[in-house]
Amino acid sequence: MNFELQYNDTKSNARAGLITTDHGVIETPIFMPVGTQGTVKGVHMTELKEDVNAQIILGNTYHLYLRPGIHILEQAGGLHKFNSWDRPILTDSGGFQVFSLSDNRKLHEEGAEFRSHIDGSRHMFSPEKVMDIQRSIGADIIMAFDECCPGDANYEYARKSLELTERWLNRCFERFNSTDPKYGYSQCLFPIVQGCVYTDLRRRAAENIAQKGADGNAIGGLAVGEPTEKMYEMIEVVNEILPKDKPRYLMGVGTPVNILEAIERGVDMFDCIMPTRNGRNGQIFTRFGTLNMRNKKWENDFSPIDPDANSYVDTLYSRAYLHHLIKVNELLGLQIASIHNLAFYIWLVKEARKHIISGDFTTWKSGMVRQLSNRL
Repeated sequence: MNFELQYNDTKSNARAGLITTDHGVIETPIFMPVGTQGTVKGVHMTELKEDVNAQIILGNTYHLYLRPGIHILEQAGGLHKFNSWDRPILTDSGGFQVFSLSDNRKLHEEGAEFRSHIDGSRHMFSPEKVMDIQRSIGADIIMAFDECCPGDANYEYARKSLELTERWLNRCFERFNSTDPKYGYSQCLFPIVQGCVYTDLRRRAAENIAQKGADGNAIGGLAVGEPTEKMYEMIEVVNEILPKDKPRYLMGVGTPVNILEAIERGVDMFDCIMPTRNGRNGQIFTRFGTLNMRNKKWENDFSPIDPDANSYVDTLYSRAYLHHLIKVNELLGLQIASIHNLAFYIWLVKEARKHIISGDFTTWKSGMVRQLSNRL
């Protein structure tokens, strides 16, 4: 993988660049749709490519390990062939999912023991096993195994958690460097900066990771319960230290406003389930604010869903029709909302890139944040 930093905004830390992988080029800033179980819920690969214009998607190690299972993915020739996606893929290590199983998991030096959320069966993730699983999945970018510390953790818990994550990271690199890709194309490993909301821990983690010389670096453990302003503060602390010539990935974030604020602070890559999850619940994101399509006010609004948007669903269907589909829980309504929201998120980061290059990002961003905060 190669990263070319092309433009730096003169009034902020916003950047525009290019990530080159064996499956294609990614323009940054970039939003990555989440395909947890090998699919972005309700969206065909053709729609992801041609309408949403996704350049890269995510898969999840925890979920793919449980279903369909690594033996199936290996027989298929990796996730790219299994799900017919020929562009880049990034896989999360499963650390966040194990974190979310707090009542059914146990952490220790060797790794994390947990019970499957599907059938209660017992499993063990070690750093080495997670690297092996991600080699078998075959993503272009794979993530280190870490503990995602709760946002409200006390300092002592956060410190011990970070120390464990750092020891696990060393083992991840050892395993990654001693194994080869399985499917004839290269993979790269991103470490993850943890440290909860404690400045000294975040600095320590970022300094340690900056010395690893990885192809890119991630910021994890944010948007997990801490105040939004604290999240922005931690991003600033970390990005002062992480190498400027490598992409920076903020994991699991967030709202459109969160993304613009993080871009201004020097983040290049984002993922979040919000566009599809909220879409399935009737929330539509637009450049002028959000719409709740369950509200009665839309039942006789026959105007396009979003006349200013780029997705085909936005002008093909009316707000009244989408309101009807959402109200009666028709699958088509969930699909339309998901496609629209994903296309909007990707439009947003493309616009950010355009304004970084043209030199007026901060002015554009300030106006956009005001608009995005509206409830229509």
